[in-house]
Amino acid sequence: MSVNFSTAFKDPDLSRSLVERLHRELDRPLRFMEVCGTHTVAIFQSGMRPLLPAGVKHLSGPGCPVCVTHESEVAAYLQLAEKPGVIIATFGDLMRVPGPGGDNLKLAQAKGARVEIVYSAHDALKLAADNPGDTVVFLGIGFETTAPTVAATVLMARQQGLANFCVLSFHKLVPPALRALLADPDCAVDAFLLPGHVSTILGMEPYRFVADEFHTPGIIAGFDPVDILQALLIMVEQRKTGEFAIVNSYRRAVDDAGNPRAREILDTVFQTADALWRGIGCIPGSGLVFRPEFEQYDAMARLGLTLPEAGPIAGCKCGDVLKGKMQPCDCPLFAKACTPAKPVGPCMVSTEGSCAAYFKYNVEA
Repeated sequence: MSVNFSTAFKDPDLSRSLVERLHRELDRPLRFMEVCGTHTVAIFQSGMRPLLPAGVKHLSGPGCPVCVTHESEVAAYLQLAEKPGVIIATFGDLMRVPGPGGDNLKLAQAKGARVEIVYSAHDALKLAADNPGDTVVFLGIGFETTAPTVAATVLMARQQGLANFCVLSFHKLVPPALRALLADPDCAVDAFLLPGHVSTILGMEPYRFVADEFHTPGIIAGFDPVDILQALLIMVEQRKTGEFAIVNSYRRAVDDAGNPRAREILDTVFQTADALWRGIGCIPGSGLVFRPEFEQYDAMARLGLTLPEAGPIAGCKCGDVLKGKMQPCDCPLFAKACTPAKPVGPCMVSTEGSCAAYFKYNVEA
């Protein structure tokens, strides 16, 4: 008998029974953190949050690519926008991320900068082919999910001989960020809801340290209500038994080994390096930079760019929100000075940002 995956994991009766079971089995407070922007939205969109036991606290972590992009990186691509002969190709959610002095790409575009919204790195490659007299710079923002497609696009650029295409690589890697969070003595996370999309590439192995070293449950889950509720029950069970493990609860999409071919393409073009994360700082081995043989596609080297000094935005608490130390509604700017129409920080800009989700779904706590 075939299973209709489009409805089975949204089943109201099954979801209700899982919620009831969670109420019965929870024996102590559970503070779980998701590190995927899609999980952030899915949890609010499903309406499950107010149905969870009072002892279950949901924390949003550094799972929104736009939100974790460091202030210095924002300042760097805003400076790049001022260079003549440069076309910036970017995903749309970066357009309104505030930089130093409140500037953003939308304002830069209004002042004459050549900024084009694209839907993939491949679109940026076509932009380069259509503008041979200009240098097209794709803003490489994202995690392990999208980074392999950027690497594949670089390989295509080399194959096609497109010398006017390059990438500003600010890609981030999820596992080192989890380690940084867990190593913080003030860490308040009891369990992780691990990202489904990223895990299609990584598989299970890169997360093992979460359970082995930090004795913290880590559950790879999908994005429907049944997926998330099942993951919460596994967390509760692991904490009861004291046997901590990484569990793949999203087998319809995630193979235990991930996607070796995607990782091979990624490793062909990029290598790991230290990277800056908003609110967290420098995390060793958490970023991707070009290997020397692909330096011609590295916008930093090719255009002589450096990361300028840029401090946090005054009053913005996005850093504390990303570390799970503050709920968005506890920020004094939330829904007052900072709204989706006039965002102060990036967590209110992106549709995957926790502040934007709290605002949209009118969450007060």
